[in-house]
Amino acid sequence: MRRAAAVALLAAALACERGPELYDAVGVVEDVRADLGQVMIDHEEIPGLMPAMTMNFDVADPALLQGVEPGQRVRFRLSFENRIYRVVAIERAGDGEGEPNVAGSGGLDAVPPEAEPAPDFELVDQDGNPRSLASLRGKVVLLDFVWANCPGPCPILTGTHARAQKELPPEVRDKVWFASITLDPERDTPEALRQYGTKRGADLSTWSFLTGPPAEVDKVVKEYGVGTVRLRDGEIEHVVVSFLIDPQGRIAKRYFGLAHHAEDLAHDLATAAGAAG
Repeated sequence: MRRAAAVALLAAALACERGPELYDAVGVVEDVRADLGQVMIDHEEIPGLMPAMTMNFDVADPALLQGVEPGQRVRFRLSFENRIYRVVAIERAGDGEGEPNVAGSGGLDAVPPEAEPAPDFELVDQDGNPRSLASLRGKVVLLDFVWANCPGPCPILTGTHARAQKELPPEVRDKVWFASITLDPERDTPEALRQYGTKRGADLSTWSFLTGPPAEVDKVVKEYGVGTVRLRDGEIEHVVVSFLIDPQGRIAKRYFGLAHHAEDLAHDLATAAGAAG
């Protein structure tokens, strides 16, 4: 028993000594929001991490974004630690400019602001049943956008939300609902989303994983300003943002990127649910 404990402690110590995983990448800047600590990049494949896609990243220090502008081709370094991707270095890649992503949704400013009504939707859940936002009126809703074959941010985001779901106080659990809308409706059948959610620890009794006809899903995705469904070349534009929607259907809070913790989410959800009575 002592030997096993010693081995475990040694393994933990070695993991700490290794520090964060680091990845170098190149891409074209789509948007910059130092006030949100976010930069959106249409990046090439990052070997060993994720395929080419457009997504926003948390930035270790907003000062890194000084002089960074949309349209610039950049080299950047990602740190992956504690389930969060962070840009820890960024610089222009030569003197040339990159090609903007014409399929883009308008960048981070396209995300609807707090205090505005959340756009309604009616899609199909993991059981094949219709589910609309209007049907959840009276509950606090945590809404995000993922897809089942996402190699990077989606499993992390869903895992964080699953932990927040488990940490909710018993007295408010029936007042809170989780909803995840796919960005890949052509592939993400209800059964595929059920398997995805179950694998990440979601309690499906209060969580809807939603899909539907691609045109209908794309409309919802664009109304929330979170990118596009899968494009013909297979690439996905993904603004990583979650929405806390109050019982009246308003956007109470937005969480950009992955740098929010389950404990804080659970606190915000419980507070909103408690305030609703």
